[in-house]
Formats: sequence, structure tokens, C-alpha cells
Amino acid sequence: MKSARPSGVLIIILVLVSTALGFGWVTIGPDWRALLSDPPMGRDLLFWSQGQRTAAFRMLDRIPVIVQSHPITAGRDVRTLQTGTPLDPDLDLDAYMTRQNSAAIIILHDGKIRLERYGLGFDASGRWTSFSVAKSLTSTLVGAAIKDGYIGSLDDPVTKYIPELGDSAYEGVTIRHILTMTSGVGWTEDYDDPNSDVARYDAHTAADGMDTTVSYMRLLHRAHPPGSRWNYSTGETNLVGVLVSRATGRSPARYLSEKIWATYGMAHDASWLLGSTGHEMSGCCIQAATRDFARYCQFILEGGWAAGKAVLPDDWLAQATRKQVDIGTPNIGYGFQWWVRDDGAFLADGIFGQGIFIDPGRRLVIASNSSWTSANGDLNGEWEDRNAFYRAIQQAVDAETVSGS
Repeated sequence: MKSARPSGVLIIILVLVSTALGFGWVTIGPDWRALLSDPPMGRDLLFWSQGQRTAAFRMLDRIPVIVQSHPITAGRDVRTLQTGTPLDPDLDLDAYMTRQNSAAIIILHDGKIRLERYGLGFDASGRWTSFSVAKSLTSTLVGAAIKDGYIGSLDDPVTKYIPELGDSAYEGVTIRHILTMTSGVGWTEDYDDPNSDVARYDAHTAADGMDTTVSYMRLLHRAHPPGSRWNYSTGETNLVGVLVSRATGRSPARYLSEKIWATYGMAHDASWLLGSTGHEMSGCCIQAATRDFARYCQFILEGGWAAGKAVLPDDWLAQATRKQVDIGTPNIGYGFQWWVRDDGAFLADGIFGQGIFIDPGRRLVIASNSSWTSANGDLNGEWEDRNAFYRAIQQAVDAETVSGS
């Protein structure tokens, strides 16, 4: 999220200071106090300090001078999460959460809460931003739109729904290509490089009347033939969101509410952060309670049904959570915006430590939010540490099965 408006920094400071003066330092609450202690400058969160990220990740949809959002409305009937027998993994959970700078971990097994812990002053009612975890939710909306008849086929050209991409590198690219990130269109996703596409696209000045992402992506070059090579691209998931909007006539936030959030029984309203021209950043940034992220995982685990109706085509999840393309990494591939492991589990990851993990064979769901020291968790080993945590939880569940508990 990057803005080309330098005056925004001054506006942020003035608004935050006036808020503090108007309500009083004590009464504004700990979240606002943490944010005011070291306010982030502008939208470019890739280059905020860790302290700024930790304070802001729970607050992004409450700071409209940084970024605006659309609501994802929950329904009246909340899906209750029953509490199961506490899970006892063979690890020091407090030490793990400290290493991860973890705000929340929730584990569901057979649909019941087996473990739930919070940190960083976060709690069950708070909303934390998802970053690229949102990609998997966006891809699910494509499945819903096919089920509803708004999208004809995954082999439809992208230009059928986004004609502004005509005469660009997206000619001949299908929905399947962008879902699997095999469009062949050149894009750089380097979170440490301020000149990479992922850092620059949000600051792009859009052509008149055009969405920022569409305006930026149509300027990119063709690097490879469509379908021939995988290249991770947040920009392409943003295009998926635009495609869903064009096909359904609804914003991604509204469509997500109608198809899943309100009907499956999420407990809290959520929000979806917007790009500079007012469309959801569909490759990023759903602000939601961690329990509701876990409920979404359970929705997927149960086959994509809500309110007694199938939300997705019969074969959607079998395709979406299967390795559609090799990414050159052992034991993991890519599906429809899901990372797919060879052991049958699949997951979604967001920068700075956001994640959901689904293991159908073990009927296991893990949702977690953190504030890592680096975007990919490679600076201090947080990424590998979390992978080890996933394995430890799987082993704990397996040990119960062996012991008959």
C-alpha cells in the first residue's frame, strides 16, 4: 500500500494528534496509544518499522487517512465454535509466540477449538490484517461466481471481463492462468526493493476512469508464453478481484459477505482495504478476527457449504487445492491461490507472519497472525519456525490417534 501523496504524512500526524487531544491519552485505549507513540508515515507499510507494523496491523481499517476500506458484513446467526480437549503439542508455546511476535493462534480439530492463545495485547474481538491470506479468499470468490453463472469458464480470456487489458501482455491470458500465476506477464515481487512492482503499483497514477491495478498491469511486458512458467504476483490477484467485480456486479467485499461471511456464521464484521482508486486490494488486506479466519478454514474443510447450500462447484476445491503448477520448491506447489503441500495439506500465507493452514486428512485448521521482523520471515527464521510449528501440531494430532485419545 503506497501513496504518491506526500501531504498525507502531515495529515496523518495532525489527525492522530487531534484525536489524542480530543479524547485524552488514557481514554483512547491501548491500540491508539501504541499507534500514536510511533505513527506510520504514509501507506508504504513494506518499509515501516516493526513497531509501527505491530501497532498498525490491528488498526488499518480504523485509519482512513492511511487507507480506506469496504465492510464485509457478518450475519445474525453466528456459527458457534465449541471447545474441545486442550491440545498438548511437544513445544514451548510461550517461547514460540515470543519468537514469532505472535498476536493470535487458533487451532480447530474436528471443528472444535483445541488451542487458542493471544499476544501483543490482541484478543478475540480484535481484527488483524491478512495480507496475502486474502488471495485464497479471492480465488474462492471465482469459484462462487462460476457456481452462480457469472463466470462461464476458467478458460475464458481475462480480457472478456476486463477489456481494458486488450492490446496488452494479457491478450491470450485466461482466468486459469492468473489463478495459478502462470500468465507469463513480467512482474517483480521483492518486498525489500522499493522499485519492485509490488512496491510501486499502488502509487501508480491511474489512467482516467481506470482502476489502479488495471492501469498498471496493462503496461507490463510479456516475459514468457502463457501457462509456461510460474511467477508470484500480487498484481494478478488484484486483477482477479477486478474480474469478480466485473462479472458479478458486486464489490469483492459485498460478494464475500453474501456468499460466505454472512451465511456461514462469522461472528464479526470484517473489512477489505482499498487501493488508491477505491477497489479492494484483492491480493491483500482483509481485516478480520482470527476466529473468523479459522471459521473460513472450516468452511473450506467442510467442502464450501453455507446455510445448507453449496457455494462452490462440486469439483472446485479438488482443483483449487491440488498442485496445478510446480514452483521449483520440494514438497510444495501452487493451486488456485493456495500453497499445496505433498502431504495433502494446503495453506495461505501473508507477509509479516499471517497464515491459515488446512489439513483435510487430520481434520485440522490453524489460523495465526504475527508481526515478523521481515516480510518473508527469513531474517530471523520465523518462516521455518512456523513450518516446524505446523509439523508439531500434526504430530500431536497423530499421537492422539495412536494412543486412542
